[in-house]
Amino acid sequence: MQGQDGERDRHGARNGGDRSPEAPGGAAPDGASAGTAAEVPAGAPTGTPAEVPAGAPDGTSAGAPTGTAAEVPPGAPPGTPDPEPRRGRPRSAAAERAILDAVIALLEAGEPLAGLSIERIARTAGVGKATIYRRWSDKEELFVDVVRDMEPDDPPVSGTEGLADLRVMLESLRTRGLAQRSSALLHNIFAQMKSHPKLWNEYHGTVIGPRRLAMVEAVRRAVAAGELRDDLDVELIDDLFVGPMLVRTVHRPDAPLPDDLADRIITALLQGLAPAARV
Repeated sequence: MQGQDGERDRHGARNGGDRSPEAPGGAAPDGASAGTAAEVPAGAPTGTPAEVPAGAPDGTSAGAPTGTAAEVPPGAPPGTPDPEPRRGRPRSAAAERAILDAVIALLEAGEPLAGLSIERIARTAGVGKATIYRRWSDKEELFVDVVRDMEPDDPPVSGTEGLADLRVMLESLRTRGLAQRSSALLHNIFAQMKSHPKLWNEYHGTVIGPRRLAMVEAVRRAVAAGELRDDLDVELIDDLFVGPMLVRTVHRPDAPLPDDLADRIITALLQGLAPAARV
């Protein structure tokens, strides 16, 4: 989510998604049962694949038990069993969207992160608890994905450039800072996350850590390409690039974040802070 609080233009239409049992391994969803008979359209030629009835669980194939995709190799005799049946059902993008939207809607309604339960989220999303647990092992993992969904997407980098990739990642840090400033909800979520160590550690390990590693690797590429000095510790160089942007975006919420800030930081570091030598 970017822009004004409550605006989720990237989220798509909310819908109930797939309804699943209330706990893993429970009964099949309403309207479908394991082994639901498939129907062949009237008048269809012999061998026409049967159609799975509407409402059957995701991943159910004609004539196959729930959770098994009965794929038979081409040319095999009728009745040949699938040599490697696939277990489980494919993830439903609609269900994931509904779950993320449900968490955001509850937070927008004033619910604190600590007060949200899987049961409440499932009820709001119109899915079963098992649908959530198939995607996220716990609330912390789900909440991290909610925050990532609300933040601007990480931009792609070449993975081969040095300073050019550093600039892209610094600019991404600036736009995330702008997003937090423009969204009271996102700002509030980050404030709550920092008071919940398990949630903050999950976010740091799965989001902040990989971002920092990507920047350090870009510094290594810049050093190898001769764009930066090779007599300094690469992590120190990374801190010198990231530090000014973090000060502006985190520690000085009133400081301006102009469009050319990333370029100005890079230029200042490359030119150094010592005055020009007098002739």
